[in-house]
Amino acid sequence: MSTVESLSAAADIEARVLESLSAAEIGAAREILARAELIGPTCRFVYVGLDEPDKAQVLAHENGGPAPARLVRILLLDIATGASRDVLVSLTAGEVHSDTEIDTACGQVPILEEEFAAVGVVLAANETWCAALRTRGVDPAMTVCVPLSAGHYDIPNEEGRRIIRVFAFRQDHPQDHPWAHPVDGLCAYVDIISRELVDLIDHRTFEVPEEHGNFQDPALALPGYEGLKPIEITQPEGPSFTVDGDVVEWANWRLRLGFDAREGLILRQLAFRDGARYRPVLYRASIAEMVVPYADPSPSRFWQNYFDTGEYLFGRFTNSLRLGCDCLGEIHYFDATLSDELGMPRTIENAICLHEEDYGTLWKHTDLFTGVSEVRRQRRLVISFFTTVGNYDYGFYWYLYLDGTIECEAKLTGVAFSAAYPPEGSPYQNEVAPGLGLPYHQHLFSARLDMTVDGLANAVDEVEVGRVPVGPGNPYGNAFTAKTTRLTSESEGARDADASVGRVWHVVNTEQTNRMGQPTGYVLHAQQTPTLLADPSSSIAARAAFTTRQLWVTRYAPGERYPAGDLVNQHAGGDGLPAYMAANRPIEGEDIVLWHTFGLTHFPRPEDWPVMPVDYVGFTLKPYGFFDRNPVMGVPATTQSHCCHPEPQ
Repeated sequence: MSTVESLSAAADIEARVLESLSAAEIGAAREILARAELIGPTCRFVYVGLDEPDKAQVLAHENGGPAPARLVRILLLDIATGASRDVLVSLTAGEVHSDTEIDTACGQVPILEEEFAAVGVVLAANETWCAALRTRGVDPAMTVCVPLSAGHYDIPNEEGRRIIRVFAFRQDHPQDHPWAHPVDGLCAYVDIISRELVDLIDHRTFEVPEEHGNFQDPALALPGYEGLKPIEITQPEGPSFTVDGDVVEWANWRLRLGFDAREGLILRQLAFRDGARYRPVLYRASIAEMVVPYADPSPSRFWQNYFDTGEYLFGRFTNSLRLGCDCLGEIHYFDATLSDELGMPRTIENAICLHEEDYGTLWKHTDLFTGVSEVRRQRRLVISFFTTVGNYDYGFYWYLYLDGTIECEAKLTGVAFSAAYPPEGSPYQNEVAPGLGLPYHQHLFSARLDMTVDGLANAVDEVEVGRVPVGPGNPYGNAFTAKTTRLTSESEGARDADASVGRVWHVVNTEQTNRMGQPTGYVLHAQQTPTLLADPSSSIAARAAFTTRQLWVTRYAPGERYPAGDLVNQHAGGDGLPAYMAANRPIEGEDIVLWHTFGLTHFPRPEDWPVMPVDYVGFTLKPYGFFDRNPVMGVPATTQSHCCHPEPQ
């Protein structure tokens, strides 16, 4: 029996409606494509992932209805011709469900890992490129090529071609970090399919910075940390969570975990147990896109805008986490199974880390009248993964708290992208080492939050401070109130944060109320950080429209997965959220999705070199009237076998 036949015949296929693809399923999908003669020796698998069924089908199945077909979405690229295809394979039926040729003039499939290496081979054989390096006193054999996504700038000879832009960095020895030695003012435009140099931007000659950036060199270490003692996190009775396949239960929380080559970690069907029932909060949460726009307008750098999710598929570069280094405590690891570029399954061991953390005081009161003094400690469940995209390392941490709070935090570290610092100075970068600059840039993330607060009938209220002028009802001028505005349609659903009025967004159920008769809900607290700083007329503003607002609210539709659209690489823009919202669907009392933009504007400092201490950015979802009272009254007092090490007598 073939892999396809065994999967189709398996009795448990209906139980895997939302589970990430297994190695056997990836192999079966490849076998189906081979049987349909859709793959050959020059065909590469760019993306392989679960094509998730409509939410309504999933919920109906959980209530006894039929299981949706299990579909696999596959993006294919022929590296000989540049032709690409978007294919759906039905594992349930064992056949190709659909096959669509992609118009490459309207966007390219993401960049292959294979193409990273191919760019260096192409340029090493190109005398124009090598001569430009030698003119700068750089031996081409001592350089590495950094392949970067091209964006879309209406450059005539690029239309319909698969373009990669390339910077060179000198590498003085095999263990030398080349980011310290940018060969600046030079950029190659390469057609990676025809394997040719399309254009060479030779803008200016800079001295290559000489000081190394090898952060593992002991000579760079600042003394004074020798006395740090080990910190150990122990749970003698084991962790408080349980894991059954992809289902995690902890305290009153229950959820499913998934993983995808494009989005990385996915949280599904988050629900909170309230008495005898589990109440839904979030159907699906993920980082659906991120972009890193740079501020340098020079002829060799103006195009630097990287979509690490849509152009590079950052889930592919997930780290295998190490106990004691990446994670402390009682850890449960999940492996991630993805496809390689030949369509064969590969496993990233320890891709997802699950553990508990103490988080200080949960609640505390010492009463003046009764003498009662009580305190309870907060703890949180941590679900995380780390991915490395070129020079930057990103950690994504989802926190669940005992009181029903949900947080998402992005941790940014690694090596900031470098440039030569001009002798005359620059308004677009900071000098961090002699002759070495780090350009100004932003990291802008889009969290896709498919809400199900107490069910599908949800709405969004924008709530902010309302100032009350002095008058008959406010004679002393001390009054202020809350101003609430209901968002009723998608035309009203693109919103800005405003710290001056404490603006937040309440996701409420229009059919369920708490014991005070108020709608049950969750509130989204945004961090007050800048949105996209590029000019509204710029290419990146069109391609990354989601970055221009902190909040977008859309009506749920199963095909609307990515805020910048399906095919981001070399796309001109206008896809994704602008296209989704053009229908102006009602969003009051409906099945809705929140798309939250959050991020960091980075003006690098000398302390960010040669490796960057972690920066943090994120958002919070807190229950607001979801419960009838404080939901953590039942948390027991902490008992410790020891609280400190007493001083010797």
